[in-house]
Amino acid sequence: MEATATRRGDAMILPRHIAIIMDGNGRWAAARGQPRAAGHKSGLGAVRMTIEECVKHRIEALTLFAFSSENWRRPAEEVSSLMGLFVEALDREVAELHENNVRIRVIGDRTALSVRLQARIAAAEEQTAANTGLQVQVAVSYGGRWDVVQAVQKLAKQCAQGALRPEDITEREVSSALALGVLDDLTLADPDLFIRTGGEKRISNFLLWNLAYTELYFTDKLWPDFDRAEFEAALAYFAARERRFGLVGAQQRVVQGGG
Repeated sequence: MEATATRRGDAMILPRHIAIIMDGNGRWAAARGQPRAAGHKSGLGAVRMTIEECVKHRIEALTLFAFSSENWRRPAEEVSSLMGLFVEALDREVAELHENNVRIRVIGDRTALSVRLQARIAAAEEQTAANTGLQVQVAVSYGGRWDVVQAVQKLAKQCAQGALRPEDITEREVSSALALGVLDDLTLADPDLFIRTGGEKRISNFLLWNLAYTELYFTDKLWPDFDRAEFEAALAYFAARERRFGLVGAQQRVVQGGG
């Protein structure tokens, strides 16, 4: 599904769906002589602020890259600390998110997670399932290539069972089989805006299919230092972009009703 922008009256054009790679926690901690785990914990403040800003601006969806499939190769102590932080954050934050009509989902390979964490995730998803406000997807044990492979396997199985013909596989079927597509009671637009903190300028195996037409915003700020001013700067960057989706500028302005 191609991403689209939303215009509210004469206000700034806003993204419907924002995806973020929250990079720089470890470097933030190292610069202060603290263990990497301290950086990850400090980064929770930026997560909270970002959710608040999305709610304020009536953004429909926010997808956060919390832990990649490649991150399992990090030192065992750091991985253990991160997993514990996920459990702690779910226990502490979900009630307030629920009160603010925020819905929580987790995408990724859950089989790699501990039984305890899987249970906390399931409980958070169940508690917020009926919420109709901001839809928050947290990518844990997730990789873009893993996502494509599991989608292909799913479609291949349908073909083998005779439920689908190979020639009938379209972009819609592939999109529906991906992690964001299997949120079966909710249709999410692909991300309109991608934000990466920490100075790196790559998408690092995140939502490879879904970011096809996404505007990319990179900032040198480390994730714990990502603040409201930087979030607003990212929104302003998005609003200034002319999104063509393969069309020339004049065509796209007609499509968007700009004459």
